[in-house]
Amino acid sequence: MGVSEPEPAAPFRLAYVPGATPGKWAGVWRERLPDVELELVQVEASAVPSALESGEVDAAVGRLPVDKEVFSAIPLYEEAPVVCFSRDHLLAALADDETVSSADIAEDPVWVPADDVLFATHPVPGVVPTDPDGNPLERVPTTADAVSTVAANVGVAVLPMSLARLHRRKDVTCRVLSDGPTAPVGLVWPVERTTDLVEELIGIVRGRTVNSSRGRGGPARATAGGVGGRGEDTKTRAGAKKSGTAKSGGTTGRSGGGRRGTGTTARGAVPRGKGTRSAAKGKKKGKGR
Repeated sequence: MGVSEPEPAAPFRLAYVPGATPGKWAGVWRERLPDVELELVQVEASAVPSALESGEVDAAVGRLPVDKEVFSAIPLYEEAPVVCFSRDHLLAALADDETVSSADIAEDPVWVPADDVLFATHPVPGVVPTDPDGNPLERVPTTADAVSTVAANVGVAVLPMSLARLHRRKDVTCRVLSDGPTAPVGLVWPVERTTDLVEELIGIVRGRTVNSSRGRGGPARATAGGVGGRGEDTKTRAGAKKSGTAKSGGTTGRSGGGRRGTGTTARGAVPRGKGTRSAAKGKKKGKGR
């Protein structure tokens, strides 16, 4: 009987919300883990929790905050809010680097889409759009609809900068809203599924080098010869202690554990304290005396 070929590893599925750009991290993943396919899946911001809970995706670059009882999250960056308006609007006379305040749009109808990610906990500036009889209008369904509406010069929309760029049009321009809420973005995954591959992704988005990685590509795991497991054998751990890299091995628990030992392998086991320098100084003094 011939030896059967090992089954290929299951792909790691990373969701990302509209406006997010995970391409750089995906490139690093493919360099470090060529044997594990990374699938990028675009998911609406409101659908990220259900996609993670159902196991449809393994992690997500999503909007914050999240339910901390269910998900772990690492903040990545915060997006500035921008006001989008028609090129025929009075604000279009502003220079490109000038900003807009809430007071500047206090009398403008502000179109808030149903998929809004800015104003869940913040007051909306401006006034609510109304029909000719003065009745409040329902929210437009999507961000794209909001941008199309303001193109007709019937109000403004406030969006995260990435979404304004994603839905840009020639007849719409934008300026930063100086006193608006920001839109934080983070890496999110289920608390109960902090796997080795998730740890590898955490290292990538945090900018760790391959030598300081705490996932399956870390140096201690390579020495142990295991892929996907969390423990090393006793000999491997003992050897790591002698070489000063004991803390660079497998992780235990959640992402907080990854933070405690980040700099161990880079600095080595020998502390850079007074002890190493004083010996050199002693030799110089002895020689001079």
